[in-house]
Amino acid sequence: MRLVIVRDGTAVALSGFGQKPISTGHVVMLGPNVLFGLEPEGQVTCTTIYIDTDLALDHFFWQYSAILHDRLDAQDRAEEVYTEPAQLLHIGRDKAGMLMPWLDEMVSLSEDGMYHQRFHRLEALWLLIVDVIAPHVRVSPLKLTAEQRARARPFSGTVLMPEVVQREAMIVRDALHSRIAHPWTLAELAKLVELSPKHVAPVFARAFGKTPTVYLVRLRVQEMARLLRETNLTVTHIGKRVGWRSRSRAVDAFTQQMGVTPSGYRQMKPRVSARGTE
Repeated sequence: MRLVIVRDGTAVALSGFGQKPISTGHVVMLGPNVLFGLEPEGQVTCTTIYIDTDLALDHFFWQYSAILHDRLDAQDRAEEVYTEPAQLLHIGRDKAGMLMPWLDEMVSLSEDGMYHQRFHRLEALWLLIVDVIAPHVRVSPLKLTAEQRARARPFSGTVLMPEVVQREAMIVRDALHSRIAHPWTLAELAKLVELSPKHVAPVFARAFGKTPTVYLVRLRVQEMARLLRETNLTVTHIGKRVGWRSRSRAVDAFTQQMGVTPSGYRQMKPRVSARGTE
């Protein structure tokens, strides 16, 4: 996950929310594997915070620990609450100003490689920042089951995915990355890890938050974006190169993920001027 905080200047942001103008006081919140680009209007300075998905889910679990059973339940509930993969938030200049010294300190500690020595300070800075931003995030109401309503105290532990499940999910992911143009079927992927076709998708989704089919679409769109930026190949050629059988299917998938057509994306030629924690 990423938070892109605009410190100064103006730009046009490009992601799942389409094309939107941004300036100081705007924050872009992006889910895992969500594409994003900036077209500066003159100059724009941003700080980007990268948040490990597992850490975010741990925080979500403890935030709602009174009603959630375990960490896997937290992932399912988080997907119900945060339904938008990309959000453009306007926190205002005053609140953005509050963030600046915390962001500067976080960047400084990150650039100095002080992750282990100053872990608790980095965590404290992150919590201060998210406390300012969180009220502006759009969420869906959390619908409680009868069991959750009756729960009086939090579950006392977390549940980790078995090692064998992780390994199978990694094998499938590596296969998708190595041959994104291949017309993968669940049966083929299941055969790689000796699972049934009906089991391979849930196993993969528990590890990466989406089914192999959806994950593959993201990979193809990401590669399309790179080829649109770096080559003069036609949209039809690029679509076939990444695995789409028709131009219309490639255009539809790209537009759905990026909020702009491939031709529109190429015209923007996204580039980023940013400082951040990487």
